[in-house]
Amino acid sequence: MNTFSFSDLLRRPESGAVLGLLFVLVFFVIFGSVEFLKPAGAASWLNVAANLGIVAIPVGLLMISGELDISIGAMIPAGALTVGIISGQFGLPIWVGIAGALGLGVIVGLINGLLVVNTAVPSLIVTLGTLFAVQGLALGFSVLLTGTTSVALSPAESGAIAKALFGQFIGGGFQVTIFWWLLFTAVYVFYVHYSPFGNWLFAMGGDRVSARNAGIPTDKLTITLFVLSSVSAAFVGMCQAILFNVAQVSAGMTFIFNSIISVVVGGVLLTGGFGSVIGIFLGTITFAIVNQGIYFTSFDRNWSSLIIGAMLLLAVLMNNTFRIMALTYSPKKK
Repeated sequence: MNTFSFSDLLRRPESGAVLGLLFVLVFFVIFGSVEFLKPAGAASWLNVAANLGIVAIPVGLLMISGELDISIGAMIPAGALTVGIISGQFGLPIWVGIAGALGLGVIVGLINGLLVVNTAVPSLIVTLGTLFAVQGLALGFSVLLTGTTSVALSPAESGAIAKALFGQFIGGGFQVTIFWWLLFTAVYVFYVHYSPFGNWLFAMGGDRVSARNAGIPTDKLTITLFVLSSVSAAFVGMCQAILFNVAQVSAGMTFIFNSIISVVVGGVLLTGGFGSVIGIFLGTITFAIVNQGIYFTSFDRNWSSLIIGAMLLLAVLMNNTFRIMALTYSPKKK
């Protein structure tokens, strides 16, 4: 018979993320207003969380496996520019543009994965190289093909179906990407926590050599994770281009650090082997609330970065503190 264990509850990767989320909610209710919880206010941080969360989960899975992908910062504008150039500049069907954007994500992900598994170069360096390479290619091809770094994609060029699926506001201010984020999260929860894929993932993060010796296809899994990361970033860029009717070279770089922060706040260890999809999900919401909640307070906006940084650091410290407490907790004997 299973009994409730406080230690087991705190050991869960998402326990710290729950506490961090509760902390920032209480903070902004006290120092701000409940307006940020009402539909108009909630839309501001849910939209941020959705776009960031679609990228943060695969990045978090890579971190759990012991790898890192920072090329997402270039893949988001590259995905947007690809659909913008194909369908906006050259007038091809929007589905061709979408396929091109996602196909680019597959190619870059394969390059990252193959380089990591076939060389001794750390994934940080590999993806740093592809970050600048993709960024340069996006800028170069944009100027070469369109003469500008910003490409328009009108609603007519997007088409009614693609606009409804990827680039519309629902209920006045909620982006449709929120539903894609929830769908992707549910799929990741199933595969990571209820299938052999998840066991392989955590085994890789704990000890890659032992995992390989145990018969786990570590190379294939690593490549798959890099493809998921790049395709997810390209998907977000494509959605933003369709939503805002424009694709720009400069967008996307903030996603690198924001996604890593969300993942760490969500309970994923930088050393790998520990974390959860739900924790990353909650960590993304926490970051989005802190990022947008400052605008619902009376604090001077010049101090916003300091407040955001301090609160996020506190959330991470709370996460680590409760995890350590859980590992050292022992129930009293009767």
